[in-house]
Amino acid sequence: MDGGGRRTGSLNGTEPSQPAGSGPAIAVSRRRRADRRGSGGVRLLEPQGRRSGINRWLDRMADRLSRLPRRSGLAASIAIIAMSAGYGAVRGGHTDVVFDFLRDIRDMAANVVGFNIAAVALSGQHHLSREEILATAGVTGRASLLFFDVADARARLKTNPWIAEATVQKLLPDRLVISITEREPFALWQKAGRVGVIAGDGTVLEPYVAAPYSNLPLVVGDGAELRARKFLALLDRFPALRDNVRASVLVADRRWNLWLRNGIEVRLPEFDVDKTLDRLAGLERDDKLSSRDITVIDLRLADRVTVQLSDAAAQARDEAAKKKQKPKGDNA
Repeated sequence: MDGGGRRTGSLNGTEPSQPAGSGPAIAVSRRRRADRRGSGGVRLLEPQGRRSGINRWLDRMADRLSRLPRRSGLAASIAIIAMSAGYGAVRGGHTDVVFDFLRDIRDMAANVVGFNIAAVALSGQHHLSREEILATAGVTGRASLLFFDVADARARLKTNPWIAEATVQKLLPDRLVISITEREPFALWQKAGRVGVIAGDGTVLEPYVAAPYSNLPLVVGDGAELRARKFLALLDRFPALRDNVRASVLVADRRWNLWLRNGIEVRLPEFDVDKTLDRLAGLERDDKLSSRDITVIDLRLADRVTVQLSDAAAQARDEAAKKKQKPKGDNA
């Protein structure tokens, strides 16, 4: 019965009547059973205390997020996209392309405010063209003087074999000064059947021989490019002999042979080369040795000169020797 004399109970009459005072207790029990079930009536096994801890953690995170500055979500999204793009560039091997793109944007911004390269002053070039020097230094129409790396430009210039030394200076806001010291062609070097142009320090300037360099002295053999300057300096002391030399051949990285223009091979010793060249020049001046019918002049021994006759000369000598040995016939 309620306070107005009415009886409480189910409308369909199927639920048994309960005492009036037990209503709140039944509601609490139903809520607890609902808390222990998920959707579809699945019973939850986690304790009530653990669930309360998770709820408190979620509340704290929601409170912290609510205190973030405005537009922080946009900034976080941009950062995530940028990191993803960077990761993809690294994994895909496109980092150089990305960096070049960023450099172009940077240089464009500097050029807009007046730091473009308006003039480049070059000095010291004789064998290289202006275009070759600027391209090697990295000076392009997009480059800005503000971000131009002079140390990197100098290092790049020195990778060109013709350039022995280089200086690069920036004169803000828009002027660049480049000064180079070029190597000079010194000799031709033949190795493995290929001939190139070398400088005095042995640097290969060109892997082929252009017409202006065809009259340079020729050295042959492994290591000859590094020892050519010293040997050719000795040979220059004997101009008549030097002008008759077609090639200087380094043998076993120890000594030199000379090939004369008439095909004679001159074998020099390992030591006292200057004295031997002086002796050879005297033999040529006094005895015209290279004009004789010989193929080899061996000067490796200090106390003698050994020559090797040509085949024709050797045959003629043998025939002459046989005639001398033939007995004279009696007169009839």
